[in-house]
Amino acid sequence: MPEPLQVLLPLLVSVAGTGLVAGAGALRSRLAAPLAVGTATLAFITTLLSETTSAVTYDWAPTWGLQLSLATDGLARLYMLLASGIGLLVLAYSSGYLPLHLQHTGSGPERGPRFFALILLFMTAMMGLVMSQDIILLILFWDLTAITSYFLIGYDHQRRDSRRAALTALLITVASAVFLIAAGAMVMHQLGTASIPEILEFAEPGTTTTVIGVMIAIAALAKSAQAPLHFWLPRAMAAPTPVSAYLHSAAMVAAGVFLLARVYPLLELGTGLMDGLLVIGFLSMAVGGVMALAQHELKRILAYSTIGQYGYVVVLLGLGNVAAAEVYVLIHALIKSALFLTAGSVTEATGETRLERLGGLWNRMPWIAAGSGLAAAGLAALPLTGGFFKDEVFFAGAAERGGVIPLLAVAGAALTFAYSWRFWGGIFVGRVVTEPRRIPLVMIVPIVFLGALVLFLGIFPGVAAEIAEEAGSASVRAPLV
Repeated sequence: MPEPLQVLLPLLVSVAGTGLVAGAGALRSRLAAPLAVGTATLAFITTLLSETTSAVTYDWAPTWGLQLSLATDGLARLYMLLASGIGLLVLAYSSGYLPLHLQHTGSGPERGPRFFALILLFMTAMMGLVMSQDIILLILFWDLTAITSYFLIGYDHQRRDSRRAALTALLITVASAVFLIAAGAMVMHQLGTASIPEILEFAEPGTTTTVIGVMIAIAALAKSAQAPLHFWLPRAMAAPTPVSAYLHSAAMVAAGVFLLARVYPLLELGTGLMDGLLVIGFLSMAVGGVMALAQHELKRILAYSTIGQYGYVVVLLGLGNVAAAEVYVLIHALIKSALFLTAGSVTEATGETRLERLGGLWNRMPWIAAGSGLAAAGLAALPLTGGFFKDEVFFAGAAERGGVIPLLAVAGAALTFAYSWRFWGGIFVGRVVTEPRRIPLVMIVPIVFLGALVLFLGIFPGVAAEIAEEAGSASVRAPLV
């Protein structure tokens, strides 16, 4: 296979699949789900088969020196695997969830294809974003993720809270994207190039570089729902559960920390930027952890947990350990997707969304209890789970820095353990409050599979470490492609 086609194949598959689902689904709505699952499967396989050093470049606007430059380096490949792999499981889950959801909201099956096409469009935007080696191209895909998320969060547009949540998310992410656009313009003016590898190669310390780094960080931290720009994420829980499982655990919020990792060599040159990341990361850990303990709605507990968990990632970036940050992103995506899907399955089975109306479901829903139990154990960093490994690298980085950092790390871990148990224990332990009804098998299998992956990565942590090391090396070395 020609190298340009090999590089572009995952993105092309995602683009073609999005169009196919939208078109064929409009003619026959039942085709949308299997076509979407097939597209995600093919995108995941082609990503697995891609090489981590491949790149393709075409002249885009020669008079401006702009190029259509895409690459599948280690950093891009990690996020492409997450976008397609988690996307595959979420789409499979949605094939059982969405008909029930549409029935509850009084909508017809004709709205189904739009949902599946939007999920695939977001997958396309995410893949294009992480593959981009040109700052203008990156900005275009960055904005496409914001626009697509607006339609996904506001999918139930007949509900006022959905419309408001979608608008809030759009305003925060688009407004912060202005900083990214301004940073791109400044760096192009300063260095005369839009090539990200060249920017990272030739950037030098100075006031301008610090300003550029601050503006990029604002855009990235807002996307990852970090304090004080975190408030849009809990409101976004008005979205259907598969949207939360995909965008708010493995895709949209991951885009922010991806950007920080992509331009990490530039951020290192900025005065005080690394310390700033530490402050914001620990603040987000505190806000997310405390608020997660105060919530009663299942998805809001997980939303605030996501804010706190991405605070861990930002802290690791501030400590200079990019590979460890990518380990955290990878394992957290598996854990949190499983827990969001658990919330959706429990809600569909019981009709309840609040902890005080749930309990004792271990015997009634044993497979979901087991799968989500492994995920919750991973979130709490218990031994023999992938979560233990992610916290190991976190504490190693904190201990190396010393000072008050290890104490803050321990406090964050204590909060994480508390809200992990509160979520899982509140659903599955104690007396039965609400008897569940049967739900489709396809709403159970993805949760069990994700939980098993969390266990597998705890027993064989080298798999995650190898993927993350490739991602971290690509970010720190910033090779020209």
